[in-house]
Amino acid sequence: MDCMGYNCIIILGPTAVGKTALGVRIARATGAEIISADSRQVYKGLDIGSGKDLSDYNAGGIQTPYHLIDITDLTHEYSVFDYQQDFYRVFEELTVASRAAVPVVVGGTGMYLDAVIRGYDFLEVPENPGLRSSLAQKTLEELDAMLLSLKPELHTRATLRDRDRTIRAIEIETFMRTEEAERLRSSRKKRPEIRPFIIGTSLPRDQLRANIARRLRERLGEGMIDEVRRLHDNGASWERLELLGLEYRFVSEYLQGKIRTEDELYDLLLLAIGQFAKRQETWFRGMEKKQVVIHWLPSVPDQNIKFEAAMNLLRGAGLIPETM
Repeated sequence: MDCMGYNCIIILGPTAVGKTALGVRIARATGAEIISADSRQVYKGLDIGSGKDLSDYNAGGIQTPYHLIDITDLTHEYSVFDYQQDFYRVFEELTVASRAAVPVVVGGTGMYLDAVIRGYDFLEVPENPGLRSSLAQKTLEELDAMLLSLKPELHTRATLRDRDRTIRAIEIETFMRTEEAERLRSSRKKRPEIRPFIIGTSLPRDQLRANIARRLRERLGEGMIDEVRRLHDNGASWERLELLGLEYRFVSEYLQGKIRTEDELYDLLLLAIGQFAKRQETWFRGMEKKQVVIHWLPSVPDQNIKFEAAMNLLRGAGLIPETM
């Protein structure tokens, strides 16, 4: 049903605000399937540290179908381009199959969400040996400055800590300005039109900090350190793990002896995750400045209040019947 033109629902917000549980509840109420928008949950084996919380999809013994979780492994450097292409494929599969309800997209990876909401102009970019040769002698600091000059709005600053990823990013940005890129744009397959109704959820700052602290202790208690150790033992380098987000970076440093105790690990992670949540909220505000309409739910801890507010928004948007 998309009588007002909407063909998907997006639930977004910073970490630790209950997006998945809310999204599952809405999907169950509307008969929808979920498409994840999380840059780490695409990887197999990144379970505890990425917060997959797969039990949320099976609450009460009823399985809510989900997509774009556990679709690749750490031998592949999954990109925003990959996500956009996979999203379009799943979206078309769900809509072509004439499901009664529009898909529910749930996640907090700002660039993944923005890539499908605003239709980022991505192309499959070949390697450029000449450019790579010219970049080979530059320091990482010089490469970082070059990339930021090409792409000042760069969101994932982790790229700037890795030489190969920075060179690849420069290669992509350089190619996108060429005539060959224009030719590929004109010849590529038409992408599906995404018309999202976007719902934002957050919490007061003190409640968000409490949720982050509680969830971090739970993840450490569930074996997050052992998970990272196992990934390394199975072949993932420390450098690879450190690029997978805060939990994997700090636990990798702890396992290498760079962080001395679990208490220090907890304190450093708690601070870093809190700062990350602020960056997520800044990203979403930036989307709004670019004319993306986000309907924010009441900033309260009560998930029942949030669910009812979300359902009222969906009724008003014509996405569910007034009687539902």
